[in-house]
Amino acid sequence: MTEKSHHVMAGMGRWKVTMRPRSSDEEHRAATPLELFFDLAFVVAIAQAGSRLHHSIAAGHVADGILSYGMVFFAIWWAWMNFTWFASAYDPDDVPYRLATFVQIAGSLILAAGIPRAFDAQDFSVGTLGYVVMRLALVGQWLRAAHSDRARRACAHRYALGVSVCQLGWIALLYAPQGSMLPGFLTLVVVELLVPVWAERACATTWHAGHIAERYGLFTIIVLGESILAASFAIQATIETGVLWGELAAIIIGGLLTVFSMWWLYFDRPMGDLLSSLPRAFFWGYGHFAIFASAAAVGAGFGVAVDHATGEVAIGSVGAGAAFAVPVAVYLLGLWALHVKLGTALPPGAGLTPLVVLLILITPWSGEAVLLTGLLAAGLLAIKLVRRHRTDV
Repeated sequence: MTEKSHHVMAGMGRWKVTMRPRSSDEEHRAATPLELFFDLAFVVAIAQAGSRLHHSIAAGHVADGILSYGMVFFAIWWAWMNFTWFASAYDPDDVPYRLATFVQIAGSLILAAGIPRAFDAQDFSVGTLGYVVMRLALVGQWLRAAHSDRARRACAHRYALGVSVCQLGWIALLYAPQGSMLPGFLTLVVVELLVPVWAERACATTWHAGHIAERYGLFTIIVLGESILAASFAIQATIETGVLWGELAAIIIGGLLTVFSMWWLYFDRPMGDLLSSLPRAFFWGYGHFAIFASAAAVGAGFGVAVDHATGEVAIGSVGAGAAFAVPVAVYLLGLWALHVKLGTALPPGAGLTPLVVLLILITPWSGEAVLLTGLLAAGLLAIKLVRRHRTDV
């Protein structure tokens, strides 16, 4: 029996008092069934955000749609990220831990239910309620960790205090004047991002690099799944409107090439090796906001492109193309920045990705943005694979 299996069997169904930290050097550390279940619940919120972004852009409300999407996706990403890093350090898998995680899952569903209201009426009350439920459940987890792990008690207390204060801020923001909503939101985002930095200064938690890399990889698959869903809708539209076969076929081919290339480029190299220190882990973890948000937005852009081909949007060809090309460009640039910053990109090819990103941003004026974006992304991947093959030989 592996160490991981022993850990799961030991904690399953028991009511423990202690919550001891897990080893950062533990072998065969993989995502647990509870973590996978937690991710599954977040699929609902991501799908809601992507769908609303799609319809906002298609209706011509681009600025409002992007702003609302950014706000709700931050809540989704940050709540998921905080649980992921906590579970990497503390995961007894006993009854209290599972119940607290179920509360967080319930909060994610409340958040998802509030997303349509956030987009349509700029009403964030329901979404905030769901977010606060998730975060306060995590506060309970941190207090339990503080009780059991004396060596890291100061760190756990800082997390619990910082998260609690932030939740008071989010609730207060609901009653703030309308004009102060965006400045207040941005201020609280900064404070939220600083809480882990402040807490980890007291004493670093025992997060597991390989486990974190796997969890982020699994979430990347989830957000890319939104584009796969959009592709299925495009195929359905092609079947139902056969006269538009040529245009929709180009969108389907380009969309699939793009998503396949995005997946391949992300998983091209092992990620765990990048997390060799706490500062690098912060940059890597926070940098994934752009990757996750843009990957989910690609699915929305895919949907806009299909709607434009069938004449169901209020924006023109350039706008519809940009709805797909821009998030792909952000994804590629974000992934490139992570690798360059963390020292994994080879100097000879360091400028290739920015060049491809620039070409992708020009594609909306071509009238075939999705197809050309897919070809450019696939070309970028092909060049990287050929270069590596020559290096290995």
